[in-house]
Amino acid sequence: MVDDWRTDRIGSALRGENPAVVRHLSAGFAVIGDVQFLPGYSVLLVDDPQVERLSDLPKGKRLTFLSEMEQLGEAVERACARMDPAFRRVNLEILGNTDGFLHAHVWPRFDWEPSELVRMPVWLYPRDRWTDARYALGPQHDALREAIGNELDRLRSA
Repeated sequence: MVDDWRTDRIGSALRGENPAVVRHLSAGFAVIGDVQFLPGYSVLLVDDPQVERLSDLPKGKRLTFLSEMEQLGEAVERACARMDPAFRRVNLEILGNTDGFLHAHVWPRFDWEPSELVRMPVWLYPRDRWTDARYALGPQHDALREAIGNELDRLRSA
């Protein structure tokens, strides 16, 4: 994958140039994560790069963003449970410590994770999980990406 879109994730999504986008939702973009050491990791990006915090959104769009975060979480849950019997649960997080725009992390968790990490925040995983090329998003994740998108479609049409 080309790296230029990573410097402007929301702008590139708005222009249709962000290859990680799974679906454009009402309040943002559901994207599959750059790293997949926990397969199915996804992010909900707000669709306005000027929005830094949840409280920056008008109340209606704020509630829509939170609802879509939950929908993306459920879509990841359904797709991961179907693809890996060791799926445990999904962790949802809005942190805002690094990127200056509103986004929510959706982390699937699995029984096969190392015992010292499975009950800890994902951020405590060793640095190599974040940088090793074997965990980078790529074509090998297309089926998972499609499954998440299909689950989002089902949830949104229900």
